[in-house]
Amino acid sequence: MLRIPQWVGPVSCWVLALVSLPALAADESVALPGVTVKGQALEGANQPFSVSTLQAEDVREQGVQEVEALWTKVPGMHVSNYQINGVANSVVLRGFSGGGHGGDIAATLDGIPLNEAMSHADGYFDLNVVVPLELEQAAVHRGPTSVLQGNYNRAGLVELRTRRSGSYKDLSFTAGSHGLVDGQFALGQTLASGDQINLAAQHVRGDGARPDDDFSRSTLSGYWNHRINSRFDIALSGRWHEAKGDSPGYLTEAQWRVDPQGQDPHVVDDGSRKHFKTLRLDAHHDLGGDTHLLGFAYGTRQDFTRWFTRPRGGGWMQREESYDRSVFGLGTNLSGKATLAGGALDWMLGAERVRESTDYGYWDGLVARQHTAPALNDRRTRLTNTAAYGQTSWQATDWLQATAGLRWDHFSGQCRLLGPEAGDDPCERMQNKRHLSPKLGVLAQVNPALAVRANWSEGFALPSDFAKYALGARDLEANVFRQTELGLRWKPSAQWLVDAALYRITSSQEIRNTAPGEYENFGNTVRKGAELQLHWTPHRDWHVAWAYGRARSRVTQSADPALVGHPVSGVPSFTSTWHARWRATPELTVQAMLRHVGRSPLNADNTQWAGSTHWADLGLQYRLPARMGASDMSLSLWVRNVGNTRYASTTTLIGGQRLVAPGMPRTLQLGLQVSL
Repeated sequence: MLRIPQWVGPVSCWVLALVSLPALAADESVALPGVTVKGQALEGANQPFSVSTLQAEDVREQGVQEVEALWTKVPGMHVSNYQINGVANSVVLRGFSGGGHGGDIAATLDGIPLNEAMSHADGYFDLNVVVPLELEQAAVHRGPTSVLQGNYNRAGLVELRTRRSGSYKDLSFTAGSHGLVDGQFALGQTLASGDQINLAAQHVRGDGARPDDDFSRSTLSGYWNHRINSRFDIALSGRWHEAKGDSPGYLTEAQWRVDPQGQDPHVVDDGSRKHFKTLRLDAHHDLGGDTHLLGFAYGTRQDFTRWFTRPRGGGWMQREESYDRSVFGLGTNLSGKATLAGGALDWMLGAERVRESTDYGYWDGLVARQHTAPALNDRRTRLTNTAAYGQTSWQATDWLQATAGLRWDHFSGQCRLLGPEAGDDPCERMQNKRHLSPKLGVLAQVNPALAVRANWSEGFALPSDFAKYALGARDLEANVFRQTELGLRWKPSAQWLVDAALYRITSSQEIRNTAPGEYENFGNTVRKGAELQLHWTPHRDWHVAWAYGRARSRVTQSADPALVGHPVSGVPSFTSTWHARWRATPELTVQAMLRHVGRSPLNADNTQWAGSTHWADLGLQYRLPARMGASDMSLSLWVRNVGNTRYASTTTLIGGQRLVAPGMPRTLQLGLQVSL
């Protein structure tokens, strides 16, 4: 069951009572909108910043089993797929390589943060808890421009929003190579009482292309919105997720060249297990005059264990990491509209407090998942983040819009041992940390076809992992990131749309470990890049899109002078994706995708590099005649990696060895999509 601290109930009831008091006598005759999501009121104010928005149609069109398969549509965004079942992959964005598997990218689902403070790495998040078919939209805020997230929001924010209105019944079933079976279901219904119900479910399993590569995961989510009266409503949402899988691990590069879908004999009984549950209560009050008040409280319980074999100490060793995590969050959001000097003004104010506790265990030198030595770590950490934020967007003239945002974060925390440890990681009380992050942007509509934008924003990072709990880290400054961006959106005709951006991100006060328990601020970096999104519709039956990103980085200051001028490791020099769609007949649609990823340095001194990769997908979709009450039925056939190209989805250095996660071979997927 979802265990929530005893004080959650009284506090959430207090918030609910506070926001509901003015609503008790409201007029019942006015139609009520659904509960908004934190920050949703400022959607129109995102224009001065670069935001890539993917809709539910993208999910149905691509027939994906996981949300991250959509990131090829975002310029400069790349997934370094580890091919380790149940373990989040690393996502590259704006010159940062540690999103998802680390803390370079923030992620939220209907306003709930998905980043995990101490699960495997600071800021780790797993998007497999999301059912692709339930998504209404996925917005990728590129760069530290959003006020909705703090610590992990340096490369950007992935903001996921599920469908919370309307009446629909959508089904998707996919079967494919290597035992793949994926079933998804999404339902929305507006009841006669005016209540709204939305449900979604997914079960996916497969055997994988390599030995010991089987996996399965199941997810169930629900949302219920109840109208108290015409100006006040409440909503309850929940999510349950369970996943398990085995893993064949990495191959050495030499093994991969001989047998690209093989398994190293050292890897035995690797895999992962995960359980995830969350519950959220929202209360929304329409205060009148386009002013809205939202109160929310949520709790999350999660346990996650992984077993991973890798080179260490001249041999190969299996490690176990175990995380038992609980989160409680509470907040409020006030938004409205006003007029300033004759121009429309949208504004939003918010406050939130999130407390996260993690019981962490780490063992090394296992034999087939059996412990052979005491734990290196057996401890409990707690991190509390109190934040206040605000943003306003002013339409100064018909052609000029200005946006200003500010976020203040305060962090406190502590660490204590749960048992004896053989390791030497610090575990003390955290020194309180504070940071203020401004965000500024302007948008100029030069003419009906051309809009230009400019913005400046700041993000930050706390000391990672256990460094924040070290006495020797108490005087550290936050690692600060500052972005300057110029962009344009140009629509010269009905056939063309171009969105382009140039950015520069500087980081200061990088943090390093100088001795056990001792840390210092020592270095700076600069990241520069260009991103291009192009859409071309030469005919109503044709659509071509190109997403391109180029990133360049260099170390500008380091304790090791030999590293100055070197590129940051793990970031491809470029990413390029062509998507083409051709409606050959009213019933038949042909799609193709071609992906190129440039080479990237593997280590700080740039003596090792991962090579460039490319692959292509081909898809067919045939619309069936409507029958049995279905408004839309279609069959799809996808051939992933149609050329059966051998490529490395990840190349890494561990224990001095070059290791490879093999990309998937040619894979067939046959799907059926039904809308009732």
